[in-house]
Parts: sequence; structure tokens; C-alpha cells
Amino acid sequence: MQTKAQQIEIMSPVGSFESLSAAIQAGANAVYFGIGELNMRARSSINFTENDLGTIAQICKTNNVKTYLTINTIIYDDELQKMKQLINLAKENEISAIIASDLAVIQYAREKNVEVHISTQCNITNIEAVRFFSQYADVMVTARELSLKQVKQIIREINEQNICGPSGNLVKIEIFAHGALCMAVSGKCYLSLHHFAYSANRGACLQPCRRAYSVYDADNEVNAIVEDKYIMSPKDLCTIGFLDKIVEAGVSVLKIEGRGRSPEYVKTVTTCYREATTAVLNGTYSETKVKQWTQQLENVYNRGFWDGYYLGRKLGEWTQRYGSQAKKVKIYIGKVTNYFSKLKVAEIKVEANNLNKDDTLLIIGPTSGVIECKANEIRVNLKPTSIAEKGTFCSVVCADTIRRNDKVYKLVPACDSDDYELESK
Repeated sequence: MQTKAQQIEIMSPVGSFESLSAAIQAGANAVYFGIGELNMRARSSINFTENDLGTIAQICKTNNVKTYLTINTIIYDDELQKMKQLINLAKENEISAIIASDLAVIQYAREKNVEVHISTQCNITNIEAVRFFSQYADVMVTARELSLKQVKQIIREINEQNICGPSGNLVKIEIFAHGALCMAVSGKCYLSLHHFAYSANRGACLQPCRRAYSVYDADNEVNAIVEDKYIMSPKDLCTIGFLDKIVEAGVSVLKIEGRGRSPEYVKTVTTCYREATTAVLNGTYSETKVKQWTQQLENVYNRGFWDGYYLGRKLGEWTQRYGSQAKKVKIYIGKVTNYFSKLKVAEIKVEANNLNKDDTLLIIGPTSGVIECKANEIRVNLKPTSIAEKGTFCSVVCADTIRRNDKVYKLVPACDSDDYELESK
């Protein structure tokens, strides 16, 4: 029998093999990802290919991690064959489930006996919607506009009315726990399509909502900057401060948003929510720990945090400036050229910015995931030094195994990032 801790699933976003390894390192129970163009992050993240599916499945199977393939855009007639091919591949590679909203996708997946999870685009807000989709799906995400009280009531009615999915088990409810929020109702927006002919509902949103806007009068004579400039760009959702209430409500799956974000974002956020969920369940969850987790979350990509609509708010909180408000950023140093496993020493080619003694390093690779270490000692030509300059080879101690061609970065305060050379593409 599963314990309650095992039943609360941490579901992490994956947009690369680096992020996949990072999610596994951090304790994710499941990962979700897209292939090709039929997913809601088709443009904003580096999606996997069909050839990657078997590798992803094998890596996750080895690590006891579930795999969810997103096929969650709207589908046109000329894409039906492509959609069916993806679902067939998912079945062949034993992918755990697909995430979908289009009925053509949902119906075909069920015909092929592939498990379905209902996407946020279906905007589930009541028990009757749950009952309808239960003929197709075992897991459903509720609309982001619901309060936690409403989510709890839906879960209570699922249990009382014994609403089961195709597996014969009670329907599980998933909620968004952390990450970007959209001004649109459950992500259904036409602003990008209207302005740029790129549809958000086709995974191609260019995010015009994230920009600052001015107001002009009808005669085009008066131009006024809107006081709260980012009036369509919500802060990021962060629920770690009331995760105990979410667990108490009976939520089964915590979904972390961010398939377009970096591997260190995936690792940091997954780690924090894994630790917080465990703390809630073993009785050690506290304000002190919440403060520590929040500080860690502030160090990776974010637009500022708020608690969404879960605690009864009617209006959103808007971002204060464009882009990330992370307190730390990674600065590219170079690549690992060798790793001596017996000595636990990495050889690094310094390509972009100098490496200084005591710098905090992030080493990121497809297999290594995200490794953090400190340059307590640097050697160039076997001699200790306080700095390894651009163009040199140096060695540093790294206790965790890393690999050739892993990228090396150093973490610096965001306010200092302009002083460094950016990574070449």
C-alpha cells in the first residue's frame, strides 16, 4: 500500500535532457514534456523529437519516474494523422500518459488504451465536468481560477460519489503549484494571434501581455504611461507558503510550470516542493522553512510571487518590471574538458569570463543534470591560483560526477550580471 507521501506527486517540466536529469536529481515523481508542434510550448521551449521518446522513457523507467507527453493544442483536420502517430509512439514506448484537451486526441488515446490526463485548457470548474471527463481520464487539472475551497469541494464529491476513471480508481485532482500565470482564462488567449498571427492555443504565444503599455487619446495627442505598466502580466504563482492547506484539501498532483525555463530552475523548484511536501506530511513544515524555500525560489527565474486565486483573491497581482526578477543569475565560464573520477577533479576550459577562487559554480549537462559546487581551490598548470583567466585551462575539485562538454557557469548577484560577457550561441 502506498503512503500518503507517495501519493502526492511532484510533476516537473522538462524542455531538455539537462532539465530531465535535473528533475530526477531533485526528486520529481513525474515529468511532462512535448514533442514537435502539437503542444502548448511548441515555440517557447526546445522540444524533443520523436527519436528522443525511447531514450526519455528508458531514463525515467530506470529512475522510477512517470512520463507525461503533452499533446494539448487544438488539433486541425490535417494534423489528425500526426496526432495519431504521436499517440502510437507513446504507446510503443510505454509513456505513462498523455496530457490533452482536444476531444479528437482524448478519444483516440482511449481507443489505443493510452492513459489520458485532462489539460488546464478544458477549464474544469465543477463536479459535473469531472464526471464527464471521467469516462476518458484518471487525472484532471482544475482551472487556475478556482479557490482552494472549491478544489477541496470537488475532491470531496469525487470521494463521496465514487467517481472513477477508466482505470477503475478514483479520479485524481492535479493543480498548478508554481510558475507562470496567464491573464487568460485557463490559457485560452487570442492576444498573440491578434497582434502577431501566432496563436497561444497552438503553442506559439509571443506574450504581448508581458509588455508595458501606454494609453493614447482618440486624437493621438496625449500619451499617458499606465501607472501599473504591466497590467496584463501576472506575477508567478507560488504556493509553498500554504502547501499544508493544499495537502489537506486532498490534491494528488502538484504541477510545476516551466518547460521553457532553465535546468537550474527545474532543479531548484522541484527540490523545494519535494522538501516542503515531505515536511507537511511528517509534521515539520514551518514558517522558518517556508522562508528558506522562498529565498531559494527567488534565486531562479521568477516575475515576483503571489498566491494566485487559491486563497480567495478576485484580482491578480501584476509584475513590476519586464522579465525575470531572480536574485541570482548564471554567467557562462566555459566547458568541462575532462573529469578525473578518482581525484574528483574537473578540468575546465575557460572560454568567456574569468573564474575566481571561491566562485559558486553551476555545471550543467544532459546526463549530469545540475551540479553546484564551490571553487575552493583553482589550479592552472598544476599551480594554485586565485584566478583562471579567459583562454586558459584550469582544474577545480567537484565531488559530484560530471562529464566532458558539460557547461560551466558561475552564480552572481543579478545586479552584477552586466559586468560579464554573455554565453555565445
